[in-house]
Amino acid sequence: MTELNLIKELELAVSSGTAERRRAALAYTTDLLVAGRYKDDEVWMFGEIIGLLASEIESSARAQLSQRLAHFSRAPTNIVDRLASDDTIDVARPVLQHSDRISPEALLRVARTNSQDHLLAISQRKSLNEDVTDVLLARGNQEVARTVVRNTGARFSESGFWKLVQRCENDVVLTLEFGARKDIPRLQFQKLIARASDEVKTRLAAINPVAADTVCDVVANVTGAMQAKFGPATRNYFAAKRQVGEMHCRGQLTEEALCEFVRARKFEEVVVALSLLCDLPVNVAERALHDDQGEMILVVAKAAKLSWTAARALLLLHAGGRVSVHDLESAQENYAILKVATARQVISFYRKREGLPT
Repeated sequence: MTELNLIKELELAVSSGTAERRRAALAYTTDLLVAGRYKDDEVWMFGEIIGLLASEIESSARAQLSQRLAHFSRAPTNIVDRLASDDTIDVARPVLQHSDRISPEALLRVARTNSQDHLLAISQRKSLNEDVTDVLLARGNQEVARTVVRNTGARFSESGFWKLVQRCENDVVLTLEFGARKDIPRLQFQKLIARASDEVKTRLAAINPVAADTVCDVVANVTGAMQAKFGPATRNYFAAKRQVGEMHCRGQLTEEALCEFVRARKFEEVVVALSLLCDLPVNVAERALHDDQGEMILVVAKAAKLSWTAARALLLLHAGGRVSVHDLESAQENYAILKVATARQVISFYRKREGLPT
């Protein structure tokens, strides 16, 4: 049968045929598509034909169609997108869960507009990018949140991780699912730990020993080279302790004084100032400034009630001034979200680890 004759036959089935004839035509067309080898434009044509038929049949037949196309690597994107947005979840679920042929635009559209059942189906896909998980966490109920966190193929943006920390409050199941992930940034994991009960902390350590070790250590140990350059044994470091300590005793260790040290790139003075402002051991303050991602800088700065201007200056010092505008904007957003009480809880955790009174 030629393409033209096929189209005429199917149009006749739609316009004047019975429901049974339409179902048979749909099954026949789908069989042709799955069995054949077609060019992209021919696949698109099949999608148009199948879409024409699918719009005229009951939901049970559309659900069967969705199941057939969900795992078909050459399924027409135009019909898969239509099935994915179907209000009947039995129709939408198979392609939402399994099809690789949904366009990114259609997947986002469904995530932004359709039901919780649709969101749950999306959360079970083998892979999800940050744009989609952001929407799932913003719109989804707790079942959706737990499912997407459990999905090892899901990737989260920085704001998504922060959203998860917030959603974990009063949800032990979500906390444990989140804590089991290996891709949690240290700052968010530290905040998660700070909010958790002792029992949950113990369970998190058992579930994710790698992440638990990160929490215990705050930041990676400073390398020998860094210690040689900035460590406590240098003459400048002792001088910094004396100078900054005297300023602290006189009440002169202000945020502006700290920023002056930063602008002058006086690393030892900055370390001592942070240790005094946050009541932290010097080595912990020093490690915070060497944190690869700059996350602990935000915690220490917030615990000291520093403004974003001061925190930004510390981040620039840490990165040698090489920070993108996007990264700074993201850090500013996270800094605004982070509460002083939460930052101090994290600091208290580390003081406890050092054997110091909290």
